[in-house]
Amino acid sequence: MGKVLDPLDRRILAQLQEDGRLTHRELADRVGLSPTPCARRVRMLEEAGYITGFTALLDEARLGFGFSVFVSVKLDRQIGDQLATFEKAIALCPEVVDCWLMTGNRDYLLRIAVADLAEYERFLTGRLTKIPGVASLESSIPIRRVKGRQSRLV
Repeated sequence: MGKVLDPLDRRILAQLQEDGRLTHRELADRVGLSPTPCARRVRMLEEAGYITGFTALLDEARLGFGFSVFVSVKLDRQIGDQLATFEKAIALCPEVVDCWLMTGNRDYLLRIAVADLAEYERFLTGRLTKIPGVASLESSIPIRRVKGRQSRLV
């Protein structure tokens, strides 16, 4: 078992989740530590696997991909080879920004980011429906995002 998080570790994680570009000094000030012990805790959180990396959050709309579609995919058989074939094909699709293997009546849930409905149609008919083993698809278009977080802390 890894490191047990104390309230200070959780405050550090919360601050880094809000702004991963904080300097050690800024982070230390926000959580009530001096910079050296704060940096040591961040390093331990990284080594323990609580922090898996740092990234920039991008505005998909500004990048020209402001139209999202959630797609539920059902395969004709949910067996190892077919799952691997589907996952390998999806990994090559830049339009797919999120892919989850699911329980229930559908096998995968995808989030597709495209410019507009026409680009989604091209992706759907030109790529997604041509992946071997895809039996059926159900598309849902979100109206607006109500809540979004990268990770749960509490």
